[in-house]
Amino acid sequence: MVMSNMFQWVRQVSGKLGAPVVTSIDQTSPQHQSFMRQLQKDLKAKQPLLQPLDTLEFTVLDLETSGFYPDGGDKILSIGAVKVKKGRIYHNDTFYCTISEPGVLSSEVARLTGLTKEELEQAPPLSEVLQQFYEFIQTDILVAHHAKHERKFLQHATYQSSGMQFRHRLLDTSFLYQIAAPEQEAGELDTCCAYYGIPVNNRHHALADAVMAAELWVCTIQDVMKKGYETLQDVYVHLNRQTR
Repeated sequence: MVMSNMFQWVRQVSGKLGAPVVTSIDQTSPQHQSFMRQLQKDLKAKQPLLQPLDTLEFTVLDLETSGFYPDGGDKILSIGAVKVKKGRIYHNDTFYCTISEPGVLSSEVARLTGLTKEELEQAPPLSEVLQQFYEFIQTDILVAHHAKHERKFLQHATYQSSGMQFRHRLLDTSFLYQIAAPEQEAGELDTCCAYYGIPVNNRHHALADAVMAAELWVCTIQDVMKKGYETLQDVYVHLNRQTR
């Protein structure tokens, strides 16, 4: 699916996707607790460092939030994600859900994201959305642009909703971008996308931003592999040398 069609689709369905797409499991249920414990065991057993970058499975995600400080009361308002498998974006394998937090939606964030209080009022609670999200991502490596923001909120929300720690490997897009385009600053998503000619549309919609970040991630995988960095370990070794 071409990018323009993707964003048109996002606009058409974004108002409908606040409802759960799979049957939710109560956070205290034995089934969900068992699922989370097994997921964390599987993550611990997974060894992705030596596998070629273009054979790995990633979930590229984006969060829209009410602010920057989860410990200060800011909340996740929506989650968008798309799968990248073996160097390809799977536009039909996506996740998008809004979260029932209408009370924290400021007028500024509403203008930025296009989210409405009515939309958030009809959305499921955080615990349900996170359960669906974890079922979607499974043991994938996670990727986000400016991933520190996503990490803070996912750590806080995961513990808040399930009492468990956030264990997934979460990479920033700059992890590869700084090697693929060393002369460029790893700034805003718009700037990084512009370097690769990736169309920027529907900014600050969680799914649209996730798709753009995925396009960026795929481009950088191709470039770093052309430069001889075959695995995550190759990249870690290079970046470690750069910081010495």
